[in-house]
Amino acid sequence: MSTKRPYHHGDLPTALVQAAVELLEEEGGATALSLRAAARRAGVSTAAPYRHFPDRNALLSAVAAVGYQELGAALLAASPAPSTPDDVADIAVAYVRFALQRPGMFGAMFSEGCDAGNPDRVAAVTAIHDYLGSIAKLVAPAADQQSMATAMWALVHGLAFLHLDGKLDASSPAEVDNRVRSAVAAALER
Repeated sequence: MSTKRPYHHGDLPTALVQAAVELLEEEGGATALSLRAAARRAGVSTAAPYRHFPDRNALLSAVAAVGYQELGAALLAASPAPSTPDDVADIAVAYVRFALQRPGMFGAMFSEGCDAGNPDRVAAVTAIHDYLGSIAKLVAPAADQQSMATAMWALVHGLAFLHLDGKLDASSPAEVDNRVRSAVAAALER
């Protein structure tokens, strides 16, 4: 005899975010992501996500927050206490590698409309910005720190998208690493 168990998912918001991340990585971009698709992937009704995410952008914001947290962890792992130009290059390489290894997530983080007020996303972006600011002090102590942090972010972000868009050779990790290290070295030369 079969008995029906009452519906209880547990941590549905986390399950929906994980489902959305999986969809982004499988599909290669956010165009295929919807609340309905995330619900199907999480194994819940298509109405269930609306209890936690009022719209697609709210779900994308939660996904972006996870992405920024993972990116921040990757940058810190590359160089927890940067003190040399080689450390800066290691961080740049980690940034571009993250983009190439997680293109769907990276696209959602930077190419999609997100809720600018999402507290988790704001905290994660702030942590990355503060980390870049600390690197800017090392690289150019006499420069305006905010401007230098922005310039550094723009450099690695541009390299990431140039590789993702096929404008730079991404055929091997060694080729990517060499290109990124060369660009960082050129930018740091005075």
